[in-house]
Amino acid sequence: MKWQNALKDYRLYLKIERGLSKNSIENYSLDVNKLIAYLEVNNINVSPISISTEIIQQFIYETAKVVNTRSQSRLISGLRSFFNYLVFEDYITINPLELIESPKIGRKLPDTLSINEIDSLINAIDLSQIYNGIYIGQRNKAILETLYGCGLRVSELTNLKISDLFFDEGFIKVTGKGDKQRFVPIVADTQKYINIYKNEVRTHIKVKAGFEDTLFLNHTGKQLTRAMVFTIIKQLAEKIGLKKSISPHTFRHSFATHLLENNADLRSIQLMLGHESITTTEIYVHLDKSHLTKVVEKYHPRK
Repeated sequence: MKWQNALKDYRLYLKIERGLSKNSIENYSLDVNKLIAYLEVNNINVSPISISTEIIQQFIYETAKVVNTRSQSRLISGLRSFFNYLVFEDYITINPLELIESPKIGRKLPDTLSINEIDSLINAIDLSQIYNGIYIGQRNKAILETLYGCGLRVSELTNLKISDLFFDEGFIKVTGKGDKQRFVPIVADTQKYINIYKNEVRTHIKVKAGFEDTLFLNHTGKQLTRAMVFTIIKQLAEKIGLKKSISPHTFRHSFATHLLENNADLRSIQLMLGHESITTTEIYVHLDKSHLTKVVEKYHPRK
């Protein structure tokens, strides 16, 4: 069995059997491709069904020299999944990563933005900004308001459809990981900024075929890319002199954190974020000490 054939079959399995998104499939494939590249560079001629634990250990050891513990753990997890697939398909009987332990990593809580910082970033948007005749400032405001106001992943934002907007009912339909759909509440202010963009800006964009229902478009009439959303946020952070390292995911985390600080329950946050397990939400949401102290002082029966 050749590596590329095995990888092709594995990608198909991830898509059809496990229902993973395109981005997740690419990430899993990247882990396997790193191993393939290592074997080629070192002239190690082994197949996916004959590779030994020792060779994989050496690969991980070499990789650990240039990546952090979290990336190393992610790599091991990705490779373990690939070889589990080969076991599942009866190509091999034992996963060569069975005895390889992932390094212990601490829980890394992402940065959050305060409400004032959120406001500063959004207020820094130049609403009069025009690019190729399109008021992209108005579009960018709608993007950030939606990203924060609904706690979306960046891929969920860029994939949002006009047909997913149910403003009369106060919800939007979001397609998350594994194409799983959920309804997320959307407040009146966020609806307002989306409507301004949709009715006053988007109507002037010459929409390319296939993107008629896509909500957020670039100036060429195609779906906005994830990279462009990163760029918009990075430029705004530089504009206001924000020193934190932020990304679109920071807005999602801040959304959950602010809800929690205002006494929203974890179960509700879990449903809005689209987490399958409440454990994920507990890890994801940053519980700061001051908030915990207030909760105890307010609710403890023997305070």
